[in-house]
Amino acid sequence: MNDQQFFTEYLIQRRDALASMDVSSQLVEVKDLICKVHAEGKKMIVAGNGGSAAIASHCAVDFSKAARIRCMTFNEPSLITCLANDFGYDRWLEKAIEMYAEEGDLLVLISSSGRSRNMIRAADFAIQQGLRVVTFTGFASTNPLRARGDVNVWVKSRSYNFIELFHQLWLLAVCDFLVAQQVSESLKETARLSVAV
Repeated sequence: MNDQQFFTEYLIQRRDALASMDVSSQLVEVKDLICKVHAEGKKMIVAGNGGSAAIASHCAVDFSKAARIRCMTFNEPSLITCLANDFGYDRWLEKAIEMYAEEGDLLVLISSSGRSRNMIRAADFAIQQGLRVVTFTGFASTNPLRARGDVNVWVKSRSYNFIELFHQLWLLAVCDFLVAQQVSESLKETARLSVAV
């Protein structure tokens, strides 16, 4: 296989996988939860490890800036290392939620394997505290994190980059929907005001 064939096949595999996984109904549920939380004056928290943490940062910025949804993540190294040092890595995210989250907030947990202990503990703690939980996972369909969310979006794959690619695509699709919805409502309001004049 030459270089071009590799990339051609790589992109075809991802295109075919995207076509075979219809998660549109789950994404509508995610969008509805985000809108409900926003309407109640609560916030969205997105978290992950490694590549999933990078996705969380990207999404927190885009949901806040573009979609005007109050959204945060916990990717400050001093916060992570402080809490991990004092409470253990398995509990640092749980402790961050304890410090920053409020009842009614939405916690979005991104984990390729769905088996990261800090994510599972965070989900359990969040549920006990009255937060809503959404999970984005991959690997086994029976992964423990997938069983914990109000909405669970799953990628049928065992490849980290593959799973992370789809997690980011789907989360940003929800963000883009919210932006498009706001633009549409703004245009309708402008049209209504111009008619009223």
